[in-house]
Amino acid sequence: MKKHTLILFALALLLAGFTGCNSNSVKDIEGNSYRTVNIRTKVWMAENLKTTKFNDGTVIPLVPENDSWTKLETPAVSWYNNDPDANRKPYGALYNWYAINTGKICPVGWHVATEEEWSALYYLEGSGSVGGKLKEAGTAHWKSPNTDATNETGFAGLPGGYRSIQGVFNYIGISGYWWSSTPFNDTNGLFYNLRFKSGELYKSRSEKFCGFSVRCVKN
Repeated sequence: MKKHTLILFALALLLAGFTGCNSNSVKDIEGNSYRTVNIRTKVWMAENLKTTKFNDGTVIPLVPENDSWTKLETPAVSWYNNDPDANRKPYGALYNWYAINTGKICPVGWHVATEEEWSALYYLEGSGSVGGKLKEAGTAHWKSPNTDATNETGFAGLPGGYRSIQGVFNYIGISGYWWSSTPFNDTNGLFYNLRFKSGELYKSRSEKFCGFSVRCVKN
């Protein structure tokens, strides 16, 4: 290939936003790699966040004790049942809303999905339920019947459960809970929920001390 042709080819790749063979994934500050997927006009992580550090390298406090977790109003992270060996890889970590609110939990150039970005998923094209299009299909992680699950979008939503304000872990295999970065009021944040017996995507609010999963969206 002639020199000027190579130059034109390189310029074309840059203009197209080409970033190499790994353009369909992103890494966090710890080197964890996440698959990504294009949904409507946004690029989403197709896996739950699992970092234990903010993107400036600061450690997110790991809080395993129930008493310490209760009504904590500073950033915190935990693993379901305090068992990272069993739950880190498939389900990621559980964060309280105060960790979300730092604006530093996602990789640089990414952010926690907002209410607006989650709500846009209700307008996915095609037939079938919205939640079903977002849930990982089958029962490898979801309890049967995993109603309407097709994972048509590639979002691969998993039932990672949650950690309550009392520090208790609940509903792994049954439901997935994801924080929005949007607050509801001074004490509650907005979250979105997928369930094993439903094909819907639910929106609700919860105390900011709760521990939910996180999905990041590219800026």
